[in-house]
Amino acid sequence: MKQKRFFLSEAELPTQWYNIQADMVNKPMPLLNPATRQPIKPEDLYPLFAEELSRQELNQTDRWIDIPEKVREMYTYYRSTPLVRAYGLEKAIGTPAHIYFKNESVSPVGSHKLNSALAQAYYCKQEGVTNVTTETGAGQWGTALAYAARLFGLEAAVFQVKISYEQKPYRRSIMQVFGAQVIPSPSMTTRAGKDILTRDPNHQGSLGTAISEAVELAQMTPNCKYTLGSVLSHVSLHQTVIGLEAEKQMEMAGEYPDMVIACFGGGSNFGGISFPFMRHKILEGKKTRFIAAEPASCPKLTKGKFEYDFGDETGYTPLLPMFTLGHKFRPANIHAGGLRYHGAGVIVSQLLKDGLMEAVDINQLESFKAGCLFAKAEGIIPAPESCHAIAATIREAVKCKEAGESKVILFNLSGHGLVDMTSYDQYLAGNLVNYSLSDEEIARNLTE
Repeated sequence: MKQKRFFLSEAELPTQWYNIQADMVNKPMPLLNPATRQPIKPEDLYPLFAEELSRQELNQTDRWIDIPEKVREMYTYYRSTPLVRAYGLEKAIGTPAHIYFKNESVSPVGSHKLNSALAQAYYCKQEGVTNVTTETGAGQWGTALAYAARLFGLEAAVFQVKISYEQKPYRRSIMQVFGAQVIPSPSMTTRAGKDILTRDPNHQGSLGTAISEAVELAQMTPNCKYTLGSVLSHVSLHQTVIGLEAEKQMEMAGEYPDMVIACFGGGSNFGGISFPFMRHKILEGKKTRFIAAEPASCPKLTKGKFEYDFGDETGYTPLLPMFTLGHKFRPANIHAGGLRYHGAGVIVSQLLKDGLMEAVDINQLESFKAGCLFAKAEGIIPAPESCHAIAATIREAVKCKEAGESKVILFNLSGHGLVDMTSYDQYLAGNLVNYSLSDEEIARNLTE
């Protein structure tokens, strides 16, 4: 019988996170204070983030960061996650390619997001913080932070993008079961939310909007810190447990990936699976391709502009050097809510500039078609976000079929879609549409 799944023992789990910034030839440009335009120092971030997270964010020298023993202990609740050979998908496509996926959907909250939520909650607790705030799109990060906060005895407030709050009621329910307060964003609970609703009472929300509200609440609440599910460098750092495990598991399978693929919103799951493999490209000249799959309706990597921009709509955050569609960009109401973000993380943006990775955009109907094929072939219903990675994988597998090449493809299944079935209902009923952006729309957002 052919081996399909590969696991690591608890003793083999990573003891350190990998910081790719230490190995990058061209380091990411500094975050800037928007008032002074001077580079941000770690202590400038202390009012907003836990101090250790602030130091990790700007650390460009230490290749390896120790995982706290308490966090590593909690990782053992669900890690290692399996590396799976997708024999069923290979057969369905008829490709000679060898397809593997890292199944992050087996975590207690159904996605990779818990890898960083546990770390962020731990550092906040160590600092004596009692309350945390955050934003969430589809709800994967919100559920992860709500669960992690409960484990560490923290009170959590989650601003969920309003369209996702309405589209994905069960994710909202999961957060509430874990004890989090969930507020649809934009809301009337913050000045940022009130200003947005004054301008547009029908605003359906964006991650940029929700970030503004979460940051404002953190700043106004005693003994409270803000936490973030993607984009920032310390989040991608924590997620590298995915790729570090996958390296060992690919060795068990006797193969090495020619391509590593992940969906892309802000960069956490892409960086998580890609960065450990990418170090071999940087240091040893490995020829692996790294492909970020983003929605065609929010194409910051494929059509955005590299410039300094805010990470939120109101302008509360530091200025980030990133590929962006403009912080006022209002994404279409696609069901992959976790990918509806205007900008890319600073590390990924620099890597894309340097040609170490590439990006493709996937329309909504292609993504759901790919997700349904994967579900039929492998028995797992993927999250709408993960469907983008699957679609990009299928594109590459078809190319292998046409060329007669048996390349090795690894993708990250960042989460399951069992609480996203209303979106599948809409797809199967033929009610979903593709959204695209004209060059004029993109240019207008960048100049606003």
